[in-house]
Amino acid sequence: PPPPRPPTLRALRGAAARRARAKCGLAAGRSYSGGGAYPSVSLTCPLPGVPKAVFAAAESRERFETRVTVLENGLRVASQNKFGQFCTVGILVNSGSRHEAKYLSGISHFLEKLAFSSTAQFGSKDEILLTLEKHGGICDCQASRDTIMYAVSADARGLDTVVNLLADVTLQPRLSDEEIEMTRMAIRFELEDLNMRPDPEPLLTEMIHAAAFRDNTVGLNRFCPVENTDKIDRDVLHSYLSSYYTPDRMVLAGVGIEHEHLVECARKYLLGVEPVWGTGRSRGVDRSVAQYTGGIVKVEKDMSDVSLGPTPIPELTHIMIGLESCSFLEDDFIPFAVLNMMMGGGGSFSAGGPGKGMFTRLYLNVLNRHHWMYNATSYHHSYEDTGLLCIHASADPKQVREMVEIITREFILMAGAVGEVELERAKTQLKSMLMMNLESRPVIFEDVGRQVLATNTRKLPHELCALISQVKPTDIKRVVTKMLHKKPAVAALGDLTDLPTYEHIQAALSSKDGRLPRLYRLFR
Repeated sequence: PPPPRPPTLRALRGAAARRARAKCGLAAGRSYSGGGAYPSVSLTCPLPGVPKAVFAAAESRERFETRVTVLENGLRVASQNKFGQFCTVGILVNSGSRHEAKYLSGISHFLEKLAFSSTAQFGSKDEILLTLEKHGGICDCQASRDTIMYAVSADARGLDTVVNLLADVTLQPRLSDEEIEMTRMAIRFELEDLNMRPDPEPLLTEMIHAAAFRDNTVGLNRFCPVENTDKIDRDVLHSYLSSYYTPDRMVLAGVGIEHEHLVECARKYLLGVEPVWGTGRSRGVDRSVAQYTGGIVKVEKDMSDVSLGPTPIPELTHIMIGLESCSFLEDDFIPFAVLNMMMGGGGSFSAGGPGKGMFTRLYLNVLNRHHWMYNATSYHHSYEDTGLLCIHASADPKQVREMVEIITREFILMAGAVGEVELERAKTQLKSMLMMNLESRPVIFEDVGRQVLATNTRKLPHELCALISQVKPTDIKRVVTKMLHKKPAVAALGDLTDLPTYEHIQAALSSKDGRLPRLYRLFR
């Protein structure tokens, strides 16, 4: 008789799968067209015949904590280790439009546009870009209300060159007449574009800050006014730089590099360096604390031709209502962040599901119930001494009155009962967003730099997640009750014929002894 044929690989796999099912107490698996029985193996049991996985052991937590060193001149050097060949390094300066009270408004806007231009070592912007290209690098500068940030992402092996370039860009800019004139042209164009673009959010953000903090600190204009573009020159810039670009107001932050190497480069290029504007000319630093005033800023504007074409955006009126929240240094910052996530919202069209915020209050209570609302979104702006929680809404000009009533009602309902399910969903979504954002190296860099600039230390993601998990419904109610006792800030853009008066909006949001005002009686 012929010798018995050896079992095939398929037969061996089938036998192994049957043994695995028997071990796990499972019934016989259904056969698939491929002949294998793996799909019927429980997810709690290892696949038969597969070698045991060997996982990399986690290194000590200390290796991934943010390290901070303060140099002799007061400059702080902060770093966060991260796997990868590339690094992000930059200098953050405690300077922004909120510090321009003693100066012409718009200086920070000019400095943002002039960044990475010619310096003492580099003759032009092209020369800087060619230097960065040798290390696969890119550069950027962003100015906000309280911070100016110069950043470079490049190969970590070029760290010495990158820090040298950053030091030169920050402390030795030439600010030639030609560069300043080109910046004036760029700013004029940007201001025109700001008023013409279909998305009004940047303009509304400026308006709501101006209404909430009238003529002080974070209420000062972040964009350069047109009338100041010809007044700002090299002398004005040097006067401002001498006050605010000092080592004790700077942080050199890096992600993806060794801390000792970054400190060594900082000592080499940022210690004992004489800035191009010299020393001893400082007017003194503006240390004003933000004063919340409340109020209204209205801009009547024809929005009918903002977006023409085959699918034009309809004419809309935009309203933003805000109330003072808290500083990011306060304990209430986390409950406010959870509240903002719970309100959520967005546009009337969304391709997302639950993970995109479709179960937030502004979707469930506003956009899903009122088809004529084009947008309802919550925003939370927080600074070192104040904050602002706002809701932006847009609709047809004929329905402005009803839109304002709906948004004020949502503010009042914040102080009501908070469901356990919606609170847990908001906390989970906030933690998810935090962790996903911190997957990006530039975001980690900005987080490290801003936290060290404000507090000289950094809370790690797991610490923030623990604080988020501790938020209770009583915390939400407490911060909302405190917030509702403030005067509202209102920004309105578009056709404002049917806009309720500021006094009506203020009365609708006022809360005495926790009782809700009768909104319909106020507006009808």
